[in-house]
Amino acid sequence: MKIVTIIGARPQFIKAATVSRVIRDTKNIEEIIVHTGQHFDINMSDIFFNEMEIPKPNYNLNINGLGHGAMTGQMLEKIEEVLKSETPDYVLVYGDTNSTLAGALAAKKMHIKLAHVEAGLRSFNMKMPEEINRILSDRISDILFCPTEQAIKNLTEEGFKNFNIEIINSGDVMLDAALFYNQKAKPPSFKLPSQFILTTIHRAENTDNIEKLKSIVFALNNLSEDCNIVLPLHPRTQKIISENNLSFNKNRILLTAPVGYFEILYLLQNCKLVMTDSGGMQKEAYFFKKPCITLRDETEWVELVNLGANIIAGSNHENILNSYKMILKQNINFEAKIYGCGNAAEQIVDSLIK
Repeated sequence: MKIVTIIGARPQFIKAATVSRVIRDTKNIEEIIVHTGQHFDINMSDIFFNEMEIPKPNYNLNINGLGHGAMTGQMLEKIEEVLKSETPDYVLVYGDTNSTLAGALAAKKMHIKLAHVEAGLRSFNMKMPEEINRILSDRISDILFCPTEQAIKNLTEEGFKNFNIEIINSGDVMLDAALFYNQKAKPPSFKLPSQFILTTIHRAENTDNIEKLKSIVFALNNLSEDCNIVLPLHPRTQKIISENNLSFNKNRILLTAPVGYFEILYLLQNCKLVMTDSGGMQKEAYFFKKPCITLRDETEWVELVNLGANIIAGSNHENILNSYKMILKQNINFEAKIYGCGNAAEQIVDSLIK
């Protein structure tokens, strides 16, 4: 069996690493890795391949820095060329990026079976490019690997049981990664404060809306008076912050370049709590038993909200400050097995072989 795996962004590298590791232990699968280039900065791309021992991509399409239409269109064209050359049995896509949608469309138009890992997630916000990508990828897939029961419920309510699609609750491959790589966690090169909030900001809904971004920065500056903040910044976010002359409390907020996955694991192990607009980081906070405040108006991971492990604060500075006070008082059950038992990659590979 030959599988072409499409990846392009940081969360996909982490997810693909767990599945690729299982594939390499399976003698009857050949995996061809295609890196679209969506994340091209060395700290957002190369470092993940090196640290996580992911095989170097067979193809690097080097497509980045474009609008959604141009990026997705160029990826679709280039991925189609790869599929013509490789003639795989399956195309495997992860998550909700432009790389995911381009890979899904290319496979389906060429009548190649398509498997979508992390299927069934919904934010119910159609202004999010990620929501469009995941819905379209789900609908044209042959196998949907869902990380949670909530994801399966979402698909059922959308009528997916009536489609010729196999739906499997595989558990979450990011839990696999957290468990497997946890022992390799390492401190970052910079000195950490004794207690800190780990924060990330990168979603377009926050970075492209300057009023929202200003409100988040204002809230972080206020929170930093109570607790230090460590803020690794995506290059695009850093550029927007610089262009708009936004300032942080430099004595209490540590701005850094993006860090590798092993450093992220260390920061998750040692932080007080997490504040983020990232989908993956919300789960990773739970894996490491840390409360999370989500800097968006909704989340795909509603089970975390139901458990009280995650509070949706949005970008309003008052909501963020109130959420901080509230979540420190929460009695959170971090033992619920809502993302499986850490064997999602094995279930995925077994299902593909069958």
